[in-house]
Amino acid sequence: MRGRVSRRSVGLVAGLSLVLGACAHNAPSTDAAAADSELNSPPTDYKREILGAMHAYLNDPTGIRDAGIAEPALKTIGNTTRYVVCVRFNAKKRGGGYTGAKDIAAVFMVGRFDHFVDKAQEPCAGATYAPFPELQKLSR
Repeated sequence: MRGRVSRRSVGLVAGLSLVLGACAHNAPSTDAAAADSELNSPPTDYKREILGAMHAYLNDPTGIRDAGIAEPALKTIGNTTRYVVCVRFNAKKRGGGYTGAKDIAAVFMVGRFDHFVDKAQEPCAGATYAPFPELQKLSR
């Protein structure tokens, strides 16, 4: 009889191991969470990076008016969450005059500038802007 109990115990332990192993397999990966945390590390020198990118973004980076910038915040862009810095400005038109106030979202990944999003109404809705005089002082 003792042999039967041992076989049953072994079978029970093996069955539980399979069930618990399956649960552990579906548990969230700490590696994935760490990678996502690294992708969304906050930007530290975001103003300087935005100023550098604006030279390529704008046809004429001189004479910008009414520039404002918001603090970095985690926002949803498409299907991902990234740090976003909202920027508002009024740039010169090619033929003269000004385009009117425009909001863009500067998207950051791994704490560095990645790209601008032109249609930033959703990620920048409710943003609080502080003056951004450095943007108004850009030169060619």
